[in-house]
Amino acid sequence: MDTIEKRLQAVKSRIERAAQAAGRDPRDIVLVAVSKTFPPAAVRAAHAAGQRDFGENHAQEAAAKFDALADLALAWHFIGPLQSNKTRLVAERCAWVHSIDRLKIAERLSAQRPAALPPLQACVQVNVSGEASKSGVPPDEAAGLARAVAALPRLRLRGLMAIPEPTDDVALQRRRFESLRALKERLVAAGLPLDTLSMGMSDDLEAAVAAGATMVRVGSAIFGARPRAARAAG
Repeated sequence: MDTIEKRLQAVKSRIERAAQAAGRDPRDIVLVAVSKTFPPAAVRAAHAAGQRDFGENHAQEAAAKFDALADLALAWHFIGPLQSNKTRLVAERCAWVHSIDRLKIAERLSAQRPAALPPLQACVQVNVSGEASKSGVPPDEAAGLARAVAALPRLRLRGLMAIPEPTDDVALQRRRFESLRALKERLVAAGLPLDTLSMGMSDDLEAAVAAGATMVRVGSAIFGARPRAARAAG
């Protein structure tokens, strides 16, 4: 039987093989299971199989899931576009936000992060493919936004995130991921404390790992196929 547990293990094996091929330690790569559109029962099954990091990208769906799964020790990652009126949920309930692309959103997250919690771990989303419909700042604006985020008291800037345009061209996948890694390296050289590259999904995680991903966001390869309209982030 094709179960969530078996699919999760298969994804972990893919990450391990990709890391070894790149001369990397698989333990340096965090798997975020993208549970958007899937019910709490699917998250419970993945948790029972050892998964702890989960990604959501719609605030209303995430809120219901956070409540339904409050009894589990999970690290929630918000990975989708974030509207100003939805920032409080992420500030109060998530461990990570991967999709900061405007200073206004970052400022609201910082202001709404409860003092009793550790700083919200944050990534700036970069539009490495130049798609007009895709969230994220252009690469040449990433440094300014990253510096502003790093200065906010209740956020901890960790790195960069990207969702490149889907392609079956592995060489193109690698180039786009490598462009994000190169941008991170330039920002580190400029004094920003970045240690995270959130990139790679079900169909391209090998290319992302080869290019230096430290977090991969995988949904369908773990939980199964989801409706086409919901596939953009995992």
